[in-house]
Amino acid sequence: MLKSLGLAALSVTSPQLLATQSSGIYVSQMDHLLGTSLDLKIAASHFGAAKKAEASLLAEVKRLSQILGTYHPSTEFNQWMASQGEFKPVSHDLFQVLQQFDTWQEKTGGLINASAEEIAQVWRTASAQNQLPKDENIQAAVNVAQQKHWEINEAEQSIARTSQAALRLHSFAKSYVMQKAADVALATEGVHGIVLNVGGDIIVQGNGMDQISIKDPRNFAENAAPHAQILVENKAVATSGDYQRGFEINKQWFSHVMNPLTGQPASEIISATVVHPDAVTAGALSTAFQVMSLEQSQQLASTIPDTDYLILTKSGEEYTSPNWNNLLASNAPNVRPSSLSTNILMVNQKEKMWTDKQELQIKFELASFEGRFRRPFVAVWVEDENHKPVRRIALWFNKPRWLPDLRSWYAAQRESAIDIASLASATRSPGEYTLVWDGKDDVGQFVKQGKYTVYIEAAREHGTYQLMKQEMNFNGKDQKQTLSGNEEVTGASLSYVAK
Repeated sequence: MLKSLGLAALSVTSPQLLATQSSGIYVSQMDHLLGTSLDLKIAASHFGAAKKAEASLLAEVKRLSQILGTYHPSTEFNQWMASQGEFKPVSHDLFQVLQQFDTWQEKTGGLINASAEEIAQVWRTASAQNQLPKDENIQAAVNVAQQKHWEINEAEQSIARTSQAALRLHSFAKSYVMQKAADVALATEGVHGIVLNVGGDIIVQGNGMDQISIKDPRNFAENAAPHAQILVENKAVATSGDYQRGFEINKQWFSHVMNPLTGQPASEIISATVVHPDAVTAGALSTAFQVMSLEQSQQLASTIPDTDYLILTKSGEEYTSPNWNNLLASNAPNVRPSSLSTNILMVNQKEKMWTDKQELQIKFELASFEGRFRRPFVAVWVEDENHKPVRRIALWFNKPRWLPDLRSWYAAQRESAIDIASLASATRSPGEYTLVWDGKDDVGQFVKQGKYTVYIEAAREHGTYQLMKQEMNFNGKDQKQTLSGNEEVTGASLSYVAK
């Protein structure tokens, strides 16, 4: 039987699982790290080992951020950037990252380029003006990007900056930091496995597997069904795609991923996922595959052992590595899908039922606040006329010990238990989000049409507690409800539509 590092071992009623059992899984989530959020699962023999591993991992992230970061002038990278034309001794980590940039620039024929930022800025400026960039501006940025930006002296571990181009290490450095931090955490005595998720790029190391969901790049609902689910052991998973991170010009959508050779955004490939034992390799390939032709991607992957990939095109085609099907969770031997309940809901077939042609879209916006602040815990669920939960849709949180702060959701959980691993995920930053209810209950069966109440609950540390609810009669006719906002959720709407 395959072992999993998933959340199955965690429950609302046992938040300090590792403190009371000989082994278990510690889960935490942090914001404002590496420019995004960080989610961590640690399998350990005791709670102290897990906490020690977490502290070591965060210390390593902080150390490397002070070297490779671009957001503060005091980082080693920015101090090196201020030099020009002279060889400067650099740390082992900065040396390694810039050296690997050179290696991957050669492997990808120039598509991995630290100065793609020059091109991205041209397109961002054009987007702000809602007009396509001029060809001469694109070409000027390409010319800058194609310059040689540094010279490396391996013998003295020194590097000279040789251009004035804007340089960003971005995802390449992130992959490097993730790999080093995961290695440090796994080396902690008593720790058996690590799952590290930084902004959607994931490392799974140690004893056990984790099930990774790959987002459908054309379904923006937060709880949309994944395009695929894979089982990963001692490997990294990196995905590159537009995922709402691009920009719009004259009602046309453009990817944020730029081709430094042509100056054009990625257009044919909308998502590239790469699985590889090394995080830097996975990250570099997923980025390159966005702008390479399919044939170029397949050829490059064939030269790098242990590389698996999933490439999705704009026209809806899917291309995978020869071994990809062996990673799919549905094909794993001796692994059965978890069941939320052994009870089968019996319904009167004369009742009018929801169908797969109906959908409730739940849209809401999380508020933004001045300065640094905690992200709210959020729960979204649906209850029937008897106030019984029929579908738990989303649960965004970081540490289980604070889940009781979601008072209404927590009470409903006690009344009708559910495996929260099936819907739990990390907290979200301020912004607009969309969830969908497909009319099914928690065991996957369509409910009857009729009156139901939708709940949106938010609780924030050092903030406020808010509960929004709205009853709707789901009778097969399109309708929309608008909910008044509050301090945590500035507004929400419910749209019941026929797909």
